[in-house]
Amino acid sequence: MAAATGGTYAPRVPTYSYRPSLLGAGWTFRLTGTGIAWEVGSKSGHVPYRSVRRVRLTYKPASMQTHRFTTEIWAEGAPRLQLVSSSWKSMVEQERLDGPYAAFVRELHRHLAAAEVPADYVRGRHPLSYWPGLALFVVVALALAATMVRALEAHSVGAAAVIAGFLVLFGWQGVSFFRRNWPGRYTPHTLPAELLPKG
Repeated sequence: MAAATGGTYAPRVPTYSYRPSLLGAGWTFRLTGTGIAWEVGSKSGHVPYRSVRRVRLTYKPASMQTHRFTTEIWAEGAPRLQLVSSSWKSMVEQERLDGPYAAFVRELHRHLAAAEVPADYVRGRHPLSYWPGLALFVVVALALAATMVRALEAHSVGAAAVIAGFLVLFGWQGVSFFRRNWPGRYTPHTLPAELLPKG
């Protein structure tokens, strides 16, 4: 898509903006022909694509936004850049930016692939945090199931029902989290669909 400017046509620059906190400044990212331009408050910078060394895609639900994705970018001579698929709107509301986030992340990888950047493309959680977390999740789920069985044996149907409901919710959220965040690597041509929101 192109925009008319003074009788000529300028190519559209892919842009993504979000507010990571209610009181903090918002972040804005733009993909130029040579790199990633970023702005936050009065600070700004430009990261050449060739300086990018690592990109990580993760699924990071939060208390007020359970469907939340992040992209982290590490580059030489630049601060760690983080894109999040949600943005604060008010004291009690966060806005999902599924479509704009997914489109920008795909375009970012297209630019990195075109520049033939030899970056490390990582998906999910780091193994040192993923596997202990998964083990703890299984232990807690089994403990909840055992507690529900004991409640049934004691004829406490109401208590068993409450535990069962909590177990279903805990299991559903936990399975989704660990399935999406399976540690591994990907290429800029084959982004993991489970780590991008459907927009």
